[in-house]
Amino acid sequence: MGKILRRTFLIGSAAIVGGVAFGYYKYTKPYDNPLEDELAEGEATFDPYVKITSDNNITIIAPRAEMGQGVSTTLAALVAEELDVDFEKITVEHGPTSFAYHNSGMLEDGTPFPHYERGVVSNMMRGAMGVVSKFTGIQATGGSSSTKDAYIKMRQAGCAARETLKLAAANKLGVDVTSLKTESGFVISGEIRIAYGELAMDAAKLNPPAEIKLKPKSEWKILGKSQKRTDMLAKVTGAPIFGIDVDLPDMVYGTIRMNPYLGGKMFSFDASKAEKMPGVIKIVDMSGPENEAFGGGIGVIASNTWAAFKAAEAVDIKWGKSDYPAATDGINAVLAKALKSGAGDSLRNDGDAETAFADAPRPSVVEAEYYVPYLAHACMEPMNATAWLKGGKLQVWAPNQSPTIIRADCAYEAGVEEKDTRVHTTFLGGGFGRRAEVDFCRFATRLAKHADEKPVKVTWTREEDIRHDTYRPVAMAKFKARLDEKGTLAAFDARIASPSIIASLMGRAFPSLSPAGPDRTMIEGAFDQPYTIANHRVTAIKAPLSVPVGFWRAVGNSFNGFFNESFIDEIAVKAKIDPVELRLGLMKDHPTAMGVVKKVAAMADWGAETIEGRGKGIAFTLSFGAWVAQVVEVSIIEGEVKIKNVWCAVDVGEALDPSIIKAQVMSGIVFGLSSAMGQEITFADGAVEQGNFDDFDAMRMGQCPNIHVEILQDAEIMGGVGEVGTPPSIPALANAIYAATGKRIRTMPLSREIDFVA
Repeated sequence: MGKILRRTFLIGSAAIVGGVAFGYYKYTKPYDNPLEDELAEGEATFDPYVKITSDNNITIIAPRAEMGQGVSTTLAALVAEELDVDFEKITVEHGPTSFAYHNSGMLEDGTPFPHYERGVVSNMMRGAMGVVSKFTGIQATGGSSSTKDAYIKMRQAGCAARETLKLAAANKLGVDVTSLKTESGFVISGEIRIAYGELAMDAAKLNPPAEIKLKPKSEWKILGKSQKRTDMLAKVTGAPIFGIDVDLPDMVYGTIRMNPYLGGKMFSFDASKAEKMPGVIKIVDMSGPENEAFGGGIGVIASNTWAAFKAAEAVDIKWGKSDYPAATDGINAVLAKALKSGAGDSLRNDGDAETAFADAPRPSVVEAEYYVPYLAHACMEPMNATAWLKGGKLQVWAPNQSPTIIRADCAYEAGVEEKDTRVHTTFLGGGFGRRAEVDFCRFATRLAKHADEKPVKVTWTREEDIRHDTYRPVAMAKFKARLDEKGTLAAFDARIASPSIIASLMGRAFPSLSPAGPDRTMIEGAFDQPYTIANHRVTAIKAPLSVPVGFWRAVGNSFNGFFNESFIDEIAVKAKIDPVELRLGLMKDHPTAMGVVKKVAAMADWGAETIEGRGKGIAFTLSFGAWVAQVVEVSIIEGEVKIKNVWCAVDVGEALDPSIIKAQVMSGIVFGLSSAMGQEITFADGAVEQGNFDDFDAMRMGQCPNIHVEILQDAEIMGGVGEVGTPPSIPALANAIYAATGKRIRTMPLSREIDFVA
């Protein structure tokens, strides 16, 4: 992929050397099975993913956060397929917090290489990150990685359990194990059928066979087919499954109010009025070195949540200011300065872009600048967590995406050992990366220290949630292209300025460490796209802005998809080439990319005669290993834009559950279009201006277009699903508006320049 950064090689080598230093045995040795510590009488476990009772109840552990993406269904299906049980008869649980459930796939996909780059160095780096993943043991849900990470190891777990049950049956019957088969939770020998439950206790004492053989795809009964969602019944019946539903004996309630100047200190507070209010138990100073990264503020413990909310409002507080510019214009000025003069990291630098532009005649050059604002996550379930500190032991109930990190941080906050800390992961009412953070759990733990050994449920107000987010970064970009005398794209140069997510995250999680090297999240969706251009450079420039930023659905792809694909469209217009044909020409080395572009063009009847007042726009983004092309169609009604249709072709390599894939792609499209239509976080006097859904709204049902999704399975490597619908939806909409109106909009949200039909 052009020039390989020396530091990239060194990082990969260091990780591998670290693995050698720890020892190959330690690296290959599995973590202890956490299920063994909590088995009920008559219950057996075979590995971290399977529990079977003697009365034949089968539980499968799906150890990733269920936030509506269907992960509990698909991960359970991986085990159930190989275990050979009826899917509708199993129970699915998230399971305990444990290093045994570390997510290797998430770190392996974080290397500074495109998904399609599979050379010696890139594969070495991915392998090195696998080593790092094993040693850090981070159990996390993110990066559309859950299914990719689990695809082999959870199938192996199911297969190993099945074969061990067969060994127990062979011992019981005195027959050769090779004569046995399994079906629907039974081991079968001729006319004899033995339920797994009858064998479970004996099987758990045996070692699984040294070699196991996974089922070939031709024998799949569950995988590859749409399954009934395991989380749906509880949701439609209103079961208490979310963090905000937690109800414990003698529970008290809390909330927090942190400095509106993000990261600023609290000079003083007067709680005398609040302390006299009905239901108020205690006002707590939330400041201190442990929470330095989050700024100062107060917490309230009360007899009910509403009393806590009202008391928090009544506290008179003197706030310290933050060090970022006080208004959005000032923030944008910092971005513009960085974009113009800042040095950066080029993860793609093919050919010689500098020379290619040096002698370019002006008419052959295409230039454009783009901008996106900060964005909040705005999860439907506001941030909340319940903490109970009693007798030197801590329990935390939370809708979270990173339980092992939360266990460590909350144990430190409470002053107890990790072994005495338990994190219960509930269902999430939205996550999108926000609940990979630890602040809401640490704040609950801090209040629990003042709750007299009672559990305290801490709920944020909607305003506190939106105004104290870890935002999707603001970003600004300058793109430049050169066309040769034949109208062919000869050179492409992109400079993208943004605050670094990794640096911001490190400042919160590991304030004593300084992040080194490039941050791929700043330019993913731009540097790693399958376009072959002789002279191609993409540079990330870190803008010095201290507003907290974090992972947001599709991360850097969410804005770089807009930048890159809008500019590709502008090049097509300048070169007088059809946008589909231009992309296909640039993708000629990547047939998978060409496949989804051709498919979506056919779905949308691209090239048909244009109807006046309508327009179609196309965009493509490769993100999280999935190849996605979308066409958006808009119509202009009395000067306002109506989004009528979205067509999407997605190639994930292996479609394990088509209905879940389609639902997630649709969800990502709605998420992306919502951000494009009207969402932004702005600042005035140092504080976030937005605070609720009246000023940070999402697309309404009446605005939602018809969405058509087709799944392809031509890619050689499995891709993710949860985030991949978002990136191309935004530029496809902007390109459609240009096609319908001739108005090129380079700034998000689009509502700054046009109106949408309400």
